[in-house]
Amino acid sequence: MHKLFLFLLLFLSSLKSNENYQLGEGLQVGDSPVYIGGYFSLDYTNQDELNRYRVDDIALMIYSNYNKFSFMSELEYKELYIKSYQDTTSTISHNEKIHIERLYFDYQFNENYKLRAGKYNSPIGFWNLLPINVLRATSSNPKSSDILFPKFTTGLDTSYSSYTNGELKLNLTLQQNEDFDADYNNFKIDKHFGLGISYSLDSYTLKFNSGFFHRIDTLHSQDELYYFLASLKYESESYEFLTEIGTQKSKNNTTVNHAGYIQGLYRFTPKHIGIIRLESYKETMNNSNENFAVLGYTYRPLYPIALKAEYQVHSHEQFNQALFSFSVLF
Repeated sequence: MHKLFLFLLLFLSSLKSNENYQLGEGLQVGDSPVYIGGYFSLDYTNQDELNRYRVDDIALMIYSNYNKFSFMSELEYKELYIKSYQDTTSTISHNEKIHIERLYFDYQFNENYKLRAGKYNSPIGFWNLLPINVLRATSSNPKSSDILFPKFTTGLDTSYSSYTNGELKLNLTLQQNEDFDADYNNFKIDKHFGLGISYSLDSYTLKFNSGFFHRIDTLHSQDELYYFLASLKYESESYEFLTEIGTQKSKNNTTVNHAGYIQGLYRFTPKHIGIIRLESYKETMNNSNENFAVLGYTYRPLYPIALKAEYQVHSHEQFNQALFSFSVLF
């Protein structure tokens, strides 16, 4: 851990001394097409009688784009430091394991066809393609992004895009092996086959995703799961409307009856943003279901810097909570 902190300190000092560097755009390595960047996120949560302070993310990214090839490597500390207070008791925990969040290569055959190989964010819906806190509307993630499908895939992704009338995109996701970092995914899997289709026209984008994955982290019979997700986004200069709704089934049962959200975002100015999100889910296997609302506000003094505050109002009152975060992309 100390070596990575030393590297980050040296890296940040080099950013300060580089006159051509722009915050959030990474640092170019000499005249090469290679860039080094990263991000971090700190947060505070208040829930009932619990107060939690957390160093949530510290990540280092190395990426490059040369002719038809591109590359992304992202190493991350997740929940590096947590200090919690509950009643009169305080606890401190550390997680000093470095995780491989993303590690993949792209090859762009032409404007229509692209191949990706490695570990990448599963190309499902909209929210799952924004893994970095500073880029998301809220610090918390919708429940649907955690319980329906694997967040990450280690394998191949092939995509086809057509720009005849609007943008039509098809993609096929293939995994027939274990993850590079099995501990850094919401499901431990050794198979994932997915199909996605999206269509964009003017300010609207509609997406459908469906797939199958095999879990290796369960002793139950529900280890082969099928998911379906429908997503819609509208975005203008001041407004953004986003909704995703999905379901999950095994061969014999419905494991997630439904999980989805509707989110509205309004930009008062480029620096001041208000967010409202309504969520609902029902997990049949766990007999868990809830409806709740998230009220959020984001202040961006610069686009790569975000200070966020949100309050969640749950149908089960003991889960009501306030969340504050500070995140930077460099």
